[in-house]
Amino acid sequence: MAERISDAEHAVMEVLWDKNPLTAQEVIERVAPLRDWSANTVKTLLGRLLAKDVIGAEEDGRRYRYRPLVAREEYVAGESQKFIDRLFGGSLTPLVAHLAERDQLSAKEIDEIEALLKALKQ
Repeated sequence: MAERISDAEHAVMEVLWDKNPLTAQEVIERVAPLRDWSANTVKTLLGRLLAKDVIGAEEDGRRYRYRPLVAREEYVAGESQKFIDRLFGGSLTPLVAHLAERDQLSAKEIDEIEALLKALKQ
């Protein structure tokens, strides 16, 4: 995914990743409990996402149904890598060290990381 999506666009993407395809009205109804946005705002966000080629639209009578063209996992992987590249020179080791030094890791999280590392070594 070349173009970054905004936080607002991400909220719409979460709705579409959860269930799709959806009409604009269905997206509006699902976003309403999360954000205080007008219908026009949601439609503008859908238009931006279409322009960025991260969602697609298919005609369904007089309306369109929207669906993601980028899988959530693909998006998360790309954004995670950009974050690690930008702040930690592309290496996970300084990120983990930073979190550990700031007492951000619980004992459970440390156990989970150890289990993950053990599985990766096999």
